[in-house]
Amino acid sequence: MSLRLRVILLVLLLIGMTVIVNMVRQRVLELKYVLAWMFADVILILFVLVPGLIKGLSSVLGIYSPMNMIFFLGFLLSLVIIFTLTVALSKVTASVRRMSQTIALLEKRLQEQSEQDSVETRTSQKL
Repeated sequence: MSLRLRVILLVLLLIGMTVIVNMVRQRVLELKYVLAWMFADVILILFVLVPGLIKGLSSVLGIYSPMNMIFFLGFLLSLVIIFTLTVALSKVTASVRRMSQTIALLEKRLQEQSEQDSVETRTSQKL
């Protein structure tokens, strides 16, 4: 990898990390959802700074080509992000279900209270 490409990649990765950190600070994103992205960014920065690392890692794992190693790591990162989002979606779904049930119970209680008040009003008007 040429020095020029490494510098460009490093600048882009640092800009990406800065954007992510600022979005977390501004509470646009929650930290627990961007940890995988931040981890990937740090790993990519490490690979840019130490270009022989990806080649060594691919040979240790028995992967034929460093490019295949990059695709493999991208696939693993995608799986981690999908799993993280699935867990978050499950939690939100359970929370929405609980809130819907609570709202339904409160609406029923409010309707019963309203009916009871109207019955009491009619009986007091008759007297």
